Parts: sequence; C-alpha cells; structure tokens
Amino acid sequence: MKEYKVVVFQEGALSSLLLGSANANEVKFSEFLNKNAQEGWRVVTMEKDMRRLFLFWKREAYLIVMERERS
Repeated sequence: MKEYKVVVFQEGALSSLLLGSANANEVKFSEFLNKNAQEGWRVVTMEKDMRRLFLFWKREAYLIVMERERS
C-alpha cells in the first residue's frame, strides 16, 4: 500500500517584495527534495506555477506530489 503527500514549495515573500519576482532557490529546493528522499518519499509529479503575492509581485511555486510505501 502506498501513501501520498502534496507539497507546495515556494520562495519566501521577502525576495519577491525586493526584486519584483522570485524564482525558487536551487540549493534550498535540492535540500528539500533530498530531505524527503531520505524519509522514503519519491516525486511522482511536479507542476510549476507563478503565484501572485499581494497585488504587484509574483513568485515561483512548485506543486509536488510524492509517494512512498506505507510502513
């Protein structure tokens, strides 16, 4: 039997406010994925999205679906 979790990974609001838009930090994103992999999670699918922050700013977000064997 498998279990699933859905996570939204996005850059913090501060960099969006300062720069006008923010892309996900590759190092933080890699650390996030590696941490979940150590816990047995495997990425099934991922969708990139630009999310609006307040009225004028945008930030990059990833909707990630992960699965692992239920223990």
